Amino acid sequence: MFTNSDLLIILICYFLGSIPCGLLISKLLRKDDPRRSGSKNIGATNMLRISGWKVGLLTLILDVAKAYIPLIVLIKSLNFAHIEGAILAIFIGHLFPVWIKFKGGKGIAVLIGSLLAYNSIYGQFYILIWLLTALITRYSSLAALVALISTSLFVFTKNDDLLFVMLFILTLIIFKHKANISRLFKGQESKIILKKEN
Repeated sequence: MFTNSDLLIILICYFLGSIPCGLLISKLLRKDDPRRSGSKNIGATNMLRISGWKVGLLTLILDVAKAYIPLIVLIKSLNFAHIEGAILAIFIGHLFPVWIKFKGGKGIAVLIGSLLAYNSIYGQFYILIWLLTALITRYSSLAALVALISTSLFVFTKNDDLLFVMLFILTLIIFKHKANISRLFKGQESKIILKKEN
């Protein structure tokens, strides 16, 4: 049962997830608006493509942190009982941020931050599968999907309550990556290329 304070915490998690780190970084550093360049996404991969690896890495770190830090506080300090709900709130906030007309990122970085906070083994497993797939194929989107499916199966083997959240997240990520999936089948998806700094 959710109390009023539980619901307030989950709402705060949504707003934290909604922080558009990539867009804020582009404005602070006077880089190209990610919503108008590349894949028109505010996530780390597009920031890497249009503004260089340093900006892409900074975006990735901040998106991971905005999930990891509040969840660690809830788990370690507040012993919050509805951590799966908090994970979903942060994730949905990132995908559908209220600040920019609900057009957010694709969720991979906040998923990594959430997994690392919830169970570091899950997070490390996801990162490992992502890196291996990305190194072999050079497709960020394919690496994200392969890693997510693999991690969901890993969570399933542990009979973890997180499984239902992972399945919901998998559905949302497939939805957000539908254009990428279409381009992959057509052989038109962009590969990972480290862009020089502007």
